[in-house]
Amino acid sequence: MAHYACDCWDAEIYTTYGWIECVGCADRSAYDLRVHSASTKKKLCVRESLDEPLVYEKLTCEPNSKVFGPKLKRAAKPVQEHLESLAADELAEIKATLARDGKATVTLAGTAVDGDYEITADMLTIENKTIIENVREYTPNVIEPSFGIGRILYALIEHSFSVRADDEQRGVLSFNALMAPFKCLVLPLSGHASFASFLHEAARRLRAAGVPTRVDDAASAPIGRRYARNDELGMPFAVTVDFQTVEDNTVTLRERDTTKQIRGSLEEIVGLVTSLVSGATTWEEVLTKYELVDTVAKNDA
Repeated sequence: MAHYACDCWDAEIYTTYGWIECVGCADRSAYDLRVHSASTKKKLCVRESLDEPLVYEKLTCEPNSKVFGPKLKRAAKPVQEHLESLAADELAEIKATLARDGKATVTLAGTAVDGDYEITADMLTIENKTIIENVREYTPNVIEPSFGIGRILYALIEHSFSVRADDEQRGVLSFNALMAPFKCLVLPLSGHASFASFLHEAARRLRAAGVPTRVDDAASAPIGRRYARNDELGMPFAVTVDFQTVEDNTVTLRERDTTKQIRGSLEEIVGLVTSLVSGATTWEEVLTKYELVDTVAKNDA
């Protein structure tokens, strides 16, 4: 574990490489501010005014300046700071030792005057005092998360990838609609000239509704192949313009994972896609309200 952390946790994702670390969280506590404060001799803390004073008893150390300084000389201030930094139980132990033996030993480390120093009962007073605090002071702690974005994205892609059960050459990236870079594909059934205006209108309305949309108008390829290559890009929905669109302004909506399709007016389908990509509704809920169509099933198999 890192020297600056009091605890660490890792998050791992299981992939074909086994378990790989993707997130590391270090509890740095107040290490950074504490070290800077010790080095600069400046308080680096938060001061919070209290609505009501905080009253409590605290064991404190009060040096006798007439004896403490002259006896310890250069070590006087470091020894005093050390005593003031001790926990209540440690200070109580020194008090008990002074009461029993009349003297106690203080060990300094990490200072310019490291070593053992003897203190005697006449050098200081250790006693409980009533402390009244109107301001709370504390040093903020820090939790430091570190994310391996490349590993997370790789795991997302690997976990989302599959192949069609009936054709191992047809890969599918089953991205959640909220995460897919492009949400909807708009394409024509063929390259018929009458489809062009409907194609552009469908794309315009989807984009105006805030749906990232891609148009695949390379009609030289069969529509099943165009569906397949966009399935590999992870686009969850596809709107198809066909000959019935020219007659009644309806289009089909295809869902990537099931390859099932429904038909509705362009306005209706745009509303459905918007709800689907935002998570307001699900494809399963849509299928309970619309009949399936089989317009291009033979090309999508």
